[in-house]
Amino acid sequence: MMRCAIIDDEPLAREGIADYVREVDFLQLEGVCENPLELITLMDKTPVDLIFLDIQMPKMNGIDFLKIVQKPPMVIITTAYPSYALEGFQLNVLDYLVKPVTFDRFFKSANKAKDYHRLLTKSASPDASKGDASEDYFFIKCGSKYEKIFFDDILFIEGMQNYVTIHTLKGKYITLLNLKNLEQNLGDRNFIRVHKSYIVSIGKIEGIEGNEIFIRSQVVPISRNYREQVIGQVVNSKLLDKNRGA
Repeated sequence: MMRCAIIDDEPLAREGIADYVREVDFLQLEGVCENPLELITLMDKTPVDLIFLDIQMPKMNGIDFLKIVQKPPMVIITTAYPSYALEGFQLNVLDYLVKPVTFDRFFKSANKAKDYHRLLTKSASPDASKGDASEDYFFIKCGSKYEKIFFDDILFIEGMQNYVTIHTLKGKYITLLNLKNLEQNLGDRNFIRVHKSYIVSIGKIEGIEGNEIFIRSQVVPISRNYREQVIGQVVNSKLLDKNRGA
């Protein structure tokens, strides 16, 4: 269940989105606000996972709110002004709904939020490392698009400051995620950290030479801090040696 709030200065618009929320079984409406200042007061009292945020409002508009608030919940913008779409996505909003909003479009947007919330919750959970055999994929946000990534398709993952590049059998995907959090989400599946900036799929490794791992046409470095662990976990248990089994 996702706890959500609606922020809009137009009564009819607020009620319309509220009616949609009540039709979706995984959404729980925690509050309806006329402006972002009321939302700040609401969030001090009640945890909120998702907000449906209008742009043009008195006292403070939605874009200004997103620029000043620290660690905002997931945000879906609802507005009659499509010109704000680019600026909204630069502020990492989940989706952009143009008024009048149809229920079909609203429901698609709510499902995007549900998938992303599931990923965030799983990454933050202490039990995340146990994994879930029934879930063999996850979603990431690439710009304005949500991409489904199958664990079995991943070759390796490269971390670069505040974002990661996931190299897969189908191509590479760049998303704003922390490498450590993504590593936790991989759980006990067959992945191994080989460098402070790289995680690789053990099953995709084709060879190791010196401080390099070969995966298809790609070369991934092994740092000195991880080399012993990599050789022990990846190579030694599968190494055929004339001195073994004799």
